[in-house]
Amino acid sequence: MPNSNSLTTTYNILVTGSNGQLGSEIKSISSDYSYNFFFTDRNNIDITSKDSIKEFCKTNNINVIINCAAYTAVDKAQSDEINADLINRKAVKKLALVSQELNIKLIHISTDYVFDGKNFKPYCEEFQTNPQSIYGKTKLDGENEMRDINPKNSIIIRTSWIYSYYGNNFVKTMLRLGKEKEELGVIFDQIGTPTYAKDLAKTILDIIPQIENSKVEIYNYSNEGVLSWYDFAKEIMKMAKLNCKINPIETYQYPTPAKRPHFSLLNKNKIKSTFNIEIPYWKDGLDDCLRRLGERR
Repeated sequence: MPNSNSLTTTYNILVTGSNGQLGSEIKSISSDYSYNFFFTDRNNIDITSKDSIKEFCKTNNINVIINCAAYTAVDKAQSDEINADLINRKAVKKLALVSQELNIKLIHISTDYVFDGKNFKPYCEEFQTNPQSIYGKTKLDGENEMRDINPKNSIIIRTSWIYSYYGNNFVKTMLRLGKEKEELGVIFDQIGTPTYAKDLAKTILDIIPQIENSKVEIYNYSNEGVLSWYDFAKEIMKMAKLNCKINPIETYQYPTPAKRPHFSLLNKNKIKSTFNIEIPYWKDGLDDCLRRLGERR
């Protein structure tokens, strides 16, 4: 007889950081799934307190946690390591400890910033990490805490260039500036692929019943394709029919406190073959996001 666990299990899912880009997209498609969701933020659960997490999980019979909470202000983190570490490492440790004790499936979201961005071939999950910023370092520290504690049936998903209908992101910034300015310089020497948060949200919710592993596994996820920020901006202007001229510039012409990776391309074969999923092309994600924003022309 086939394993019917996934058919009979009721999934009670705690989503942390649920007002962020990914958490909001999970919320927006949650009614498509027969899961019970508990959407939380810092007001109703303190993920830096093990007791707070454990009490919430016990009260609500949680058996899956999707950790979307993160300190994502990359430049601010350079001068605010204590708070970045609190959310990106310590909270992950607490979530992992509770997951291990209560046999909860933990899905933790990480980033391409754990790599140094000096590669010329897409990063596989097992490639050498070497973060170049406080943000990247604290995110890697969080991954390592989780791997050390090793809650069963738990995974880390590394993603890059995330944007969404919700929150502040590159797409929304380009739409705003594209209306305000006649021309704009955008970096062409940083290469990667955007991640439309709605596509990632769907993938996470689709694979939950299939996640079964004794040690923490890492998976890469972004949309398909390859481009620079310059190409991304050009396509946004084209789809939104904005007459703003986009000029290619180099990284040194746009200095930032935190070093940005020059190469963020992720190899996604592992997540595709393990869970038998298809990943949408980046332009298709952008098209959908612009339509939802009412900006597709």
